[in-house]
Amino acid sequence: MTVASPAFPTLPAIRAARHRLGDRVETTSVRRLRDHALDPRLPTGSALWLKEELFQRTGSFKPRGALTVIMSLTPEQLARGVTGVSAGNHAISLAYSARELGSTAKVVMPRTANPYRIAMCTELGAEVVLVENVHEAFETARAIERDEGRTFVHPYEGPLTALGTATVGLEFIEQTRANGVELDAVVVAAGGGGLTGGVACAVKLLAPAAQLFVVEPEGADTMHRSFAAGTPQGIDKVRTIADSLGAPRCEPYSFALNQAYVDDVVLVSDDAIRDAMRLLYRSAKLVTEPAGAASLAAVVGPLRDRLAGQQVGVVVCGGNVDAASFCRYLALDE
Repeated sequence: MTVASPAFPTLPAIRAARHRLGDRVETTSVRRLRDHALDPRLPTGSALWLKEELFQRTGSFKPRGALTVIMSLTPEQLARGVTGVSAGNHAISLAYSARELGSTAKVVMPRTANPYRIAMCTELGAEVVLVENVHEAFETARAIERDEGRTFVHPYEGPLTALGTATVGLEFIEQTRANGVELDAVVVAAGGGGLTGGVACAVKLLAPAAQLFVVEPEGADTMHRSFAAGTPQGIDKVRTIADSLGAPRCEPYSFALNQAYVDDVVLVSDDAIRDAMRLLYRSAKLVTEPAGAASLAAVVGPLRDRLAGQQVGVVVCGGNVDAASFCRYLALDE
């Protein structure tokens, strides 16, 4: 593990960020998941703890980072508004954050984005621009930034974004300790590395002995490729049902943060994600989007033997899925 850069979040800074966010974000629930139907699938002798970020404002962890960034803007920047790129959750969080802080949002989304998420953006007051793919989306957002003077808020890159997402890890460790539990491992899904880097940093600062595992879909494996290469890498196309985890490339700051604090990156298939969605629905009564189930897919899949006998924390990162899509995912391969 590399030595942390001074630019990485510190524990006092993470605590201050959480205080500043205040009640604009929820301190989401943590609970141990107990269910006889799930027990045979879990690592032998383990206990599973869920950090339920799907109950966050806007249905995912994303407002933590977006608000942290937008709260740093000057009054003049707030007046000009913000822009960003997203398949859904970041766009929704930008719309929410801009409204909360008296600004406006113009978000760029691929045409393949779920109509449910597009509708959530417009309901929160954002202007939505649809483009063909995520690569074009970044180009369009940069043009909006240049032509309209809006501040570009990256979906996962940068120190302020990581500072915001680190509050998830801070809460998770403090909440499980309040239950008399020391987590041995935390598992969290990556959609570019902003969440995983922030969570990993906070967890390691508070509980250095805990292992931190990052999970990616096989069809959007930018962090896995980057770890293998030792430098930030990209992919030509996102090929997964977990579109919230569909980052086209890894960026320098989030990659460095993950490289400093993450123990390993594992991959899961779309079939494994669908199976984990069913497990969460059956055992936790949670309706998750595919991204929200990816971490559990890794716990009952590639990490199962490695997590035997441990207290395992899983971040359920989001639940923005429409009813028809959710039912379709659960029905497949039944």
